[in-house]
Amino acid sequence: MPMNRAHRKLCSSEGWAQTTKDRILPWALEHVELGADVLEIGPGYGANLRVLVDQVDHLTAAEIDADSARTLQSQWGDRATVLHADGAELSLPDASFDSVVCFTMLHHVPTTTHQDRIFAEAFRVLRPGGTFAGSDSQSSLRFRVLHFQDTMNTLDPATLPARLERAGFTDVVVDLDQESRRLRFRARRT
Repeated sequence: MPMNRAHRKLCSSEGWAQTTKDRILPWALEHVELGADVLEIGPGYGANLRVLVDQVDHLTAAEIDADSARTLQSQWGDRATVLHADGAELSLPDASFDSVVCFTMLHHVPTTTHQDRIFAEAFRVLRPGGTFAGSDSQSSLRFRVLHFQDTMNTLDPATLPARLERAGFTDVVVDLDQESRRLRFRARRT
């Protein structure tokens, strides 16, 4: 996982899990119908997964970091399907999910090309009518300090709609919350 020690400590903390539950997910998923079968790309330490698992009938999580995937499997494997996989190369069937989500992880993807491959995979595994939704942080001084010697490739809200459309999505919406320095997006596969 491309995170420094301080960042790993923050993302694995109970405080972060509570922030995710109380603030990030409610805002990111506002007006989003998840459906019964949901894929989370990049669950990391599972702060989002532990909320989502109670909201949907079947949750699949694809985590690129082998140690994190094993930990998630041991903690949540009886309630979710956990895969050790790159979100840009999923060994999942086409059109198999009602929604695909990712939260506060795309800035850890080192290149925009790799991010675009994740968008393309999200589109491929979505059923027609399905939604791709998520959120991520925007740059600030505090955010840059937290990412010292860490991967930080934030999404540009000005170019994100076109990137999602190139992946095949329609009805793309990108919103910014200036106070929290967060971005959210949602897009549909028609």
